[in-house]
Amino acid sequence: MRACDDRDSLRHTPLHALHVSLGGKMVPFAGYDMPVQYPAGVLKEHLHTRSQAGLFDVSHMGQLALRPKSGKVEDAARALERLVPQDIVAIAEGRQRYAQFTNADGGILDDLMVANFGDHLFLVVNAACKAEDEAHLRAHLSGDCVIEQLADRALIALQGPKAESVLAKFCADAPAMKFMDSGPREVAGIKCFVSRSGYTGEDGFEISVPAADAERLAKALLENPDVLPIGLGARDSLRLEAGLCLYGHDIDTATTPVEAALEWSVQKSRRSGGTRAGGFPGAEKILAHFDNGASRRRVGLLAQGRAPVREGALLFADSAGGEPIGKVTSGGFGPSLNAPVAMGYVPTSQSALGTNLFAEVRGQRLPLTVAAMPFVKNTYKR
Repeated sequence: MRACDDRDSLRHTPLHALHVSLGGKMVPFAGYDMPVQYPAGVLKEHLHTRSQAGLFDVSHMGQLALRPKSGKVEDAARALERLVPQDIVAIAEGRQRYAQFTNADGGILDDLMVANFGDHLFLVVNAACKAEDEAHLRAHLSGDCVIEQLADRALIALQGPKAESVLAKFCADAPAMKFMDSGPREVAGIKCFVSRSGYTGEDGFEISVPAADAERLAKALLENPDVLPIGLGARDSLRLEAGLCLYGHDIDTATTPVEAALEWSVQKSRRSGGTRAGGFPGAEKILAHFDNGASRRRVGLLAQGRAPVREGALLFADSAGGEPIGKVTSGGFGPSLNAPVAMGYVPTSQSALGTNLFAEVRGQRLPLTVAAMPFVKNTYKR
């Protein structure tokens, strides 16, 4: 993700003052001044989210409304399908779906969430890409849709096994929601957009709230002893254990959804032989990867020792000699496993579970094993 080094030019989310008051250690991230951790520390924040509930500020993400000029949400869905390989038409009202913007070479411009709010689509995009994503939408969909940037909203995530019981005190509808349900809900008397989803592998919710009400809502949630504020450090270790991609690291403009092991996100209707096959940027290459396979693949990697294997480490087939066959794209210590975890790209011929590989770390080759993801079982409420 792109970061900004000039502190004076960093943007603030509506919760910035709250982070500072809570003792957040602030760092530049995607052009924003964001908390990387709080006094509890990354390890405790991570484990607390896995066992209870963590509150994350993700207001740096982009929020957009795609409003069909015809008044029919299906027309907005069909328009968006010109830019993504997912079946957007099939998203039922009150549901959301994970998607990717692709380019002419089949690479991923960004990944995003798309929700059907009945009369329009609600999109959440990555912070570092949100200006480009909005320009991309305006350049290609303005004939069919009004693209509205929802700049006056904050976004917070409540994640963990106690998220439902915490949110239920403020939102009566929360317990009835299933994984990937999404839509307008009232939370603590505030008109919000709530989805049952997140970026940790745990059950939880993402809440889009008017910026003016964000601090009040965050403080109300933090009053519950089960809830701790969580920074970017634990957000990264949680998503890594969950095997979830970070844009600009595990997926990028040179990576297709098939190479990234995201085939599950592309519905049959958009694949070869489907009712609306192709018609999105890079379709020829992406569908060829579906039909014939890709030469490389994102895999999970478990180190056999205790030393973390970080992003950028080269991967080898042998303990000595030979050319690198791949590279680690995310890596670190997995607190829930009490062991190092990583993911990276290797030739498909060496992507089978149990394959032994080696990562070069400080001049030494450390043994790794290709492992199933997620590393920690997810707890989504289906």
